[in-house]
Amino acid sequence: MIKNEIWEAFNNIFENSSFVMGEYVKKFEKKFSEMHNVRYCIGVSSGTAGNHLVLWGLGIKPGDEVVIPVNTFIATAWGVILCGAKPVFVDCNEESYNIDPLKIESVISRNTKAVVAVHLYGQPADMDSLSELAKRYNLVLVEDAAQSHLAEYKGKKVGGIGVAASFSFYPGKNLGAYGEAGAVMTNDEALAEKFYLMRNHGSKDKYNHVVFGHNYRMENIQGAVLYVKLKYLKEWTEKRRKVARCYNEFLSGIEQIILPKEMDYSYHVYHLYVIQINREVKNRKEIRDKLRSYLYDRGVGTGLHYPIPLHLQPCFEYLGYKKGDFPVAEDLADGGISLPIYPEITNEQIYYVSRCIKDFLKKMI
Repeated sequence: MIKNEIWEAFNNIFENSSFVMGEYVKKFEKKFSEMHNVRYCIGVSSGTAGNHLVLWGLGIKPGDEVVIPVNTFIATAWGVILCGAKPVFVDCNEESYNIDPLKIESVISRNTKAVVAVHLYGQPADMDSLSELAKRYNLVLVEDAAQSHLAEYKGKKVGGIGVAASFSFYPGKNLGAYGEAGAVMTNDEALAEKFYLMRNHGSKDKYNHVVFGHNYRMENIQGAVLYVKLKYLKEWTEKRRKVARCYNEFLSGIEQIILPKEMDYSYHVYHLYVIQINREVKNRKEIRDKLRSYLYDRGVGTGLHYPIPLHLQPCFEYLGYKKGDFPVAEDLADGGISLPIYPEITNEQIYYVSRCIKDFLKKMI
């Protein structure tokens, strides 16, 4: 059904030769912003482009510092780096895995200009605490919502809580394109107008470039895919939440693992379902890796998100961080494992994965 709808849209694009931006991008932007109760959505070429565009548009520049969680995909940091600014890492909360607001104040300096709240794995960060902190220190608070389409914080959709937000539609996301695509969102009209210009070479009219910009335009083909898929996103999201509940039920009571916690302020959309080998387990990283191999041998694929925290990446060696600086993120890197989760997975398959985990732990521990 979706395939036919998408091919119909593709045929329209081919007939009109409207391949860059275009009508489907506009329709997607309108619908996606409405679904998040945010005034403006600007489609861009990738989530990474969105990360950069938000900070760039907000005036982040060389010499500035931007606070970001150390437990995130590296694209969050690229937004800072591409502005010529310095990323300042902060550890995550033990329960939510998101940036810990209590650990931010100690790293704020006179050069700190912004805080990026990543809604990791599909669960919103603690936005009230972050908003209060940003207000107290006159910082810009932005959202990296790459993994959290339709997620909610205290009943409010992500994307419009900070001054601006970025989204990713990489094919593996809850809402995925047929290639690279992303978006930025804001409720600020002047900022939205700036984003529109900057994604298209800073151009208001052809060959009239009023601000610095880049080629961050969304392809119309990706806009079409996303627009068609939007009709099903709420249904797919609820199915993901059901999958998480099934895992919680089937894996409950196993003392050797820690299940993901949905915070009381959160409507978690479960882009990822990440369990941890309990910190009390001896040689937990080795056990985690053996569990992955055990599951793979039985036809179950798993993932690691993320095996090397940002402060230990070779490209950030110049920042001077060392192992042990962010123990919560390092623990998660050593003990975390992402289980299969997607709307079409069956209860039988979830039970099979859970049964394999139980069998392995009985043998190994």
